[in-house]
Formats: sequence, C-alpha cells, structure tokens
Amino acid sequence: MCGRIKAIVFLVFALLRTLLRLLFRRGRPGIAVFRQNYDADGLPPVTASVREQMPAFGRCIACGLCDRGEGQRIARSGGAYRGVMSLVLSASRSMPDYRAAAYSVSFISDEELAEKERICPVAVPMRQIARFVRDKAAAVGGPLPLPPRIDSLPPRP
Repeated sequence: MCGRIKAIVFLVFALLRTLLRLLFRRGRPGIAVFRQNYDADGLPPVTASVREQMPAFGRCIACGLCDRGEGQRIARSGGAYRGVMSLVLSASRSMPDYRAAAYSVSFISDEELAEKERICPVAVPMRQIARFVRDKAAAVGGPLPLPPRIDSLPPRP
C-alpha cells in the first residue's frame, strides 16, 4: 500500500509541475524547442503537408520488385546505393541519416523512380520519398560528398 501511495503522490507532483510549466512557458514556440533539442542530431522538423504524405511512405511490403535491374547501379555506387527498396524502407520506417540517404538517392533519377512506381504493387510514392530525403538533407548540410575511390588512393607505405 505504501508503494501505491508514493506512486500516486509522484504522479500528482508530475502533473502539477507539467501544468505549471505550460502556464508559464506560453511564449516558447514548439518549433524552436524542437530545433534546440534535435538540430545537433541532424533531424529537421517536417511541415504539416509532409506529415500528411508520410503514411504513404510506409506502404512498402519489401517485395523487391523495385530492385529488379539495379545490380549494375548498385555495383557502380561502390556500396553507397543498396537499391530502391532499401532506400524506401529506411526513409519510411525510421529517421535516417538524411545526408547519406540523399547521396544514395543521387544514383537514381526521378524518371527511373517513376518507372519503379508503376510496377510497385502497393503504389509507394518513391519520387516523393526521394524529394523528402533531398529536402531534409539540404536542411542539415546537403548530401555527403563523394568518397574517394579505393583504386585512386595512394598505396600504403
């Protein structure tokens, strides 16, 4: 019984503290607080219109149809691009490193993504996802620079 009373007192205290903070911090806009908390992590805020689009980003069922014919592009990227499905899943299921994702997106054009959208059985908006990733990368410093090719590096001593 003593533990239950402590829990109730703690919850009441937390509720009162939260209400007092809300009462006295009216002037702080939410976006400023968000930026203060998440800018260092490279997570820019999303607009209301993008939030409305985001549920469609998660439609991917990982069938792999969009990765057909991507072998050469994957090989040319040196591992930076792992295919359309990987991009769609990472952009729609979590907040990825947008700079690395934007670099990966640079290996495929919007026209090619439009072709992939036509064969997608669940109509994943791949071009919207690519645009979202590019925009978020731009907000945190742009896509990662191209890494040096391994065969162009000087030999080790």
